[in-house]
This record gives sequence, structure tokens and C-alpha cells, in this order.
Amino acid sequence: MDTVAAVDKLFARYAAVLDAGKVAAWAELFDEDSSYAVYCAADDERGLPLAYMLDDCLARIMDRVKFVDEVWRGTVEPYRTRHIFQRTELESVGEETLRAESNVLVAYTGKNDVSGLLCSGRTEDIIRIRDGEALFKERKILLDGTPSRYLVYPI
Repeated sequence: MDTVAAVDKLFARYAAVLDAGKVAAWAELFDEDSSYAVYCAADDERGLPLAYMLDDCLARIMDRVKFVDEVWRGTVEPYRTRHIFQRTELESVGEETLRAESNVLVAYTGKNDVSGLLCSGRTEDIIRIRDGEALFKERKILLDGTPSRYLVYPI
């Protein structure tokens, strides 16, 4: 039961830090040998490896933080997000390692204060549990379709 609570806490923190615009805190939710990727589900099913976002190691995840916080600041129209995750599967795949899947919806609100659905999809995650704390080892997000606007922030 402690493992399930640790995973749910990881998912809740993930949503909270992104919705608060704390991209550096988002990066802290990944293990030292981690990856993060966002694909179109239809492309993934056809074996097409084109990704919206692909960070294949922690250093690249940290690069994404730098781009969002420093490089792109002031060059793109910012938007607020609300992430909703619904965990649909959780199973052990090894010592201290779990596989999880979840549905995801991300709403956004632009500078005009009009909200809309940014994207929907699902996640495939490998999660490592150490000392009762869960961290992502792999996070793969598969979007149902094309996002309704450009993706600047992690999903």
C-alpha cells in the first residue's frame, strides 16, 4: 500500500509543479538515468519515432528546463495548464521498479482567459521506488491527436 501511495504522490506532484509553472521542480521528479518523451499515439502504433518532445537522459530534461525558464521566456505566448491523471494500471516489474499507465487530460488557459483542451492521451511509465519515494525512470506520453496549440511546457 505504501508503494501505491508513493506513486499517487508522484503523479499528484507532477501535475502540481507543472500547473504552477515550476519546471525545475518537474525535473526533480525524474531518476538519474531517466527519459521523457511525447509522441502522437497513431505514429507510435505505426512504429514512426517522431516525437513532439524527446529527452533521452536527465541532462536533456535539464536542458528543457533551461529552455523553458530562460531561452524561450518572452518569446512565446505563455499559457496556464491543468493536468489531470487517472492511473489505470500499476504492476511490479522488478525490485524497486513499477510499470504504470494512466489517462491524461491537459487543459490550458491563454492570455485571453479562455480555456480549452490542450491535449488528451495516456502515459506509459516506469517508476523506481527508493526509500519510499517514487521517481520516473521513463515517462512516455502518447497523445490521441494533434495538440490544439504549440507545446512549450512538458505535458
